[in-house]
Amino acid sequence: MTVIAWDGITLAADKRACLGAMVGTVTKIRRIGDLIVGGAGEPAFIGAMMAWIEGGRDQETFPKQQQDKDDWSPILVIEPDGTPSIYERTAFPVRNEQKHIAIGSGREFARAAMYLGCDARKAVEVAIALDCGCGNGIDTLTMAPDGQP
Repeated sequence: MTVIAWDGITLAADKRACLGAMVGTVTKIRRIGDLIVGGAGEPAFIGAMMAWIEGGRDQETFPKQQQDKDDWSPILVIEPDGTPSIYERTAFPVRNEQKHIAIGSGREFARAAMYLGCDARKAVEVAIALDCGCGNGIDTLTMAPDGQP
């Protein structure tokens, strides 16, 4: 229950966390060195993946729980040159060539909004309006044109 959207300049994310029947507010995106990173899914898996990325993304130390075929959390990494990659169940990212990308339960709404000309923040607003798993505000991080956070 998340939406994280990248428009080529800005990474935007909703802040809703669902813990059973309880709703909370969390931050889902952050800077790690010269990367911008966001995670959707199980908070413990996201934390392990963030620590793995912070530790240098060594293939040998990829978090074991992320390798489960049925229960893993997608992690969106924006490289310094603006290239988005998604880590799924292995230490080998899926490199994406499209300008707009989104992950989480609201991803289809966000991608459609960006396709129609919205920036990432507005795309997250659209997903919040249409996906009951998204909400509680929006965080954004921007990559400067020179690749600096």
